[in-house]
Amino acid sequence: MLIARRNSDGFKVVDAYSRIVRLGEGLARTGALSEAAMTRAIDALKICADKMARRGVSRTRTIATAACRTASNSGHFVARVKKETGLSLEIVSTEDEARLAVAGCAPLLDPCCSSALVFDIGGGSTELIWVRMPDGDKRGRPVIGDWTSLPCGVVTLAEHHGGVDVSSDLYDRMVAEVSERLAPFIESVRALDDEASGDFHLLGTSGTVTTIAGVHLGLDRYDRTRVDGLWISPEDVQRVTQSLLGMSYNKRAAHPCVGGERADLVLAGCAIFEAIARAWPAERLRVADRGLREGILMSLIENDARRGRRRRRRRRRNARRANEVAAQPVEVN
Repeated sequence: MLIARRNSDGFKVVDAYSRIVRLGEGLARTGALSEAAMTRAIDALKICADKMARRGVSRTRTIATAACRTASNSGHFVARVKKETGLSLEIVSTEDEARLAVAGCAPLLDPCCSSALVFDIGGGSTELIWVRMPDGDKRGRPVIGDWTSLPCGVVTLAEHHGGVDVSSDLYDRMVAEVSERLAPFIESVRALDDEASGDFHLLGTSGTVTTIAGVHLGLDRYDRTRVDGLWISPEDVQRVTQSLLGMSYNKRAAHPCVGGERADLVLAGCAIFEAIARAWPAERLRVADRGLREGILMSLIENDARRGRRRRRRRRRNARRANEVAAQPVEVN
């Protein structure tokens, strides 16, 4: 959750909240959201609803992504959320999710590059978006050239292969599975854009990427101000991955930048990340501790701005009409 107030610079964040609820736990096996997962998610959403009420939030957009797109009982879950929290969840398409992720990360794209691969490693899916900077306008908005949603995320991959005791062989199998799923999109992007092997960089937004950045920096406590916008190299990522592979589950759980909530998921995320990096070997990766929430916020601000412009145009039209009526000559007999 992200609560913000609009200001002259765009917006000022006044409150934020995040919790890992594993809504898609067991989904790949059963095809439905489990009772335990729905309860965890609703408990977290109740906290969000309470914070929103106390802050006097007047404009909202609440979305659900991959788990609810896939689950056979997502309608039941959405109805429960409405009844128990008052929040109206909107299940967004993969395309909408990709657009929101890019909108949220756009300020971190390097304007000196002609293109970039933005990726968001989620729990149940991974979104990849190939973007290009407008020709001749380095300050313009990035243009989405192609995108895809892979039906694998950290939760689904860890459930399939295991996430507690991860050997090098098991890790390699996870990378191979993701690489196979990536192949059609690789060909699609290369057919679309010659720059796919030239002047571009990677931009990652997810808990996996920010965790890797925190471990790389050796942080005793996660610090968003040091992680968001950080540039790291593929070699840095490899060092962190090998370090995590060498840790036991308990040691990963005790790491301040991993923790118990991610200890059995982080290596699945690293495997997805490595498959992406192998497919698009870039010299640099930028880390984004932002994404969907900021994209949603920007869309709300832009919608408000459009409504404001429409109101001003209506007022000007009405004023012109009133002046025209007032200027009509009056014939006096």
